[in-house]
Amino acid sequence: MVLVVSSPLNLDGSGDMFQTRLPLRALVTSRRVVAANGGLVKLLSSMSEASQSAPAANLLKRSKEENEVVQTTKRAKSDGDNTEEERRYPKKKVILLMAYCGKGYYGMQRNPGNTQFRTIEDDLVAALIKSGCIPENHGDEMKKMSFQRCARTDKGVSAAGQVVSLKLWLIEDIVEKINKHLPPQIRILGLKRVTQGFNSKNNCDARTYSYLLPTVAFSHKDYETNDTASFRLDPETLQRVNILFARYKGTHNFHNFTSQKAPKDPSARRYITEMSCGEPFILSNNEFAVIKVRGQSFMMHQIRKMIGLVIAIIKGYAEENVIDRSWEQDKVDVPKAPGLGLVLERVHFDRYNKRFGGDGLHECLEWDGEEEAIKAFKEAHIYPTIVETECQEGSMRSWMATLPIHDFHGTANETQNNKEQKEEEADITNDSD
Repeated sequence: MVLVVSSPLNLDGSGDMFQTRLPLRALVTSRRVVAANGGLVKLLSSMSEASQSAPAANLLKRSKEENEVVQTTKRAKSDGDNTEEERRYPKKKVILLMAYCGKGYYGMQRNPGNTQFRTIEDDLVAALIKSGCIPENHGDEMKKMSFQRCARTDKGVSAAGQVVSLKLWLIEDIVEKINKHLPPQIRILGLKRVTQGFNSKNNCDARTYSYLLPTVAFSHKDYETNDTASFRLDPETLQRVNILFARYKGTHNFHNFTSQKAPKDPSARRYITEMSCGEPFILSNNEFAVIKVRGQSFMMHQIRKMIGLVIAIIKGYAEENVIDRSWEQDKVDVPKAPGLGLVLERVHFDRYNKRFGGDGLHECLEWDGEEEAIKAFKEAHIYPTIVETECQEGSMRSWMATLPIHDFHGTANETQNNKEQKEEEADITNDSD
């Protein structure tokens, strides 16, 4: 069977009508080419059966090969330098429970490209790369691994319950392999899977800090501070200390407890749920006590200033009403206690646990099984370092000697503001205690 096709063009382009007799099989082939590569229909339909099939097949083959090259290039670009190990293990969103002693470090947060100031994250990222958990080319761009710390800690501040979230390859014996490349004063104590959208900072409901200090800090200003070992905190003073700490509870404007916030900045309002000082105990022949504070979030140096102001009141340098004045619009001179004794104890994910912890698919973000390891790390690395450094260097005693230069009775003048600003900038700028 044949089909007669009329065309308005001659082969020489004169435009006269001509007729072509095509077999039906050629027409079917032409339609198939139209479906596979529609842009060639007019050209192919005017060709004979023999001359039509070969170019079409070659064109389709070439188009398919080019498409495969493009797709391969895109996959290679997105995957980076994937190794056999990278393809072997799945990349999953997890959280890591960290403990570290902050002495000798310039805070938690790393500053890529700055090797002068060593941070906890510098050592952590290096260990993640060496253990094969993340690609080496992502070391300076941890956002590619969705990395987020729960709380930034200042220079010298330690942690027993820090949490970071990130995507990594779940290699075998992952915790042991990471710890193998970390110094003894930094440890990964636990790992849990979380949802893909989890963010350790944004999903955190509250943070609990502790502050280990020698009780001589609560001695009267007339006490001879060189005789710190013989000082003992009496129950009446401890009770007064806790009454003052309780005044911080609730929501207040803490703009005077950091250098970053203006009086009318709404983000300066912070919610404190607990704050108290525990019973004293003896370490290295000196009496110490632990202050605990829990809040929704904290600004840079906020906790240290909260403690510093209460110490100034107890020692007799300031009146109790300075706490109320500090929440008002005027600038108040608030001293900042040393960072040595501050420890991030725990971060809380109550809302996440309520939503996902009991669904049978996700883990509850609690660390009951790691309590012994946390306690052991504090007793081996954090507390001995704080006590030894305090006994040798006397950081609290030296700081107490600066309290008389503060003006607690009026508003801070410009000179004091500039002095405080320089003190704040001397520490690596982090967002929270």
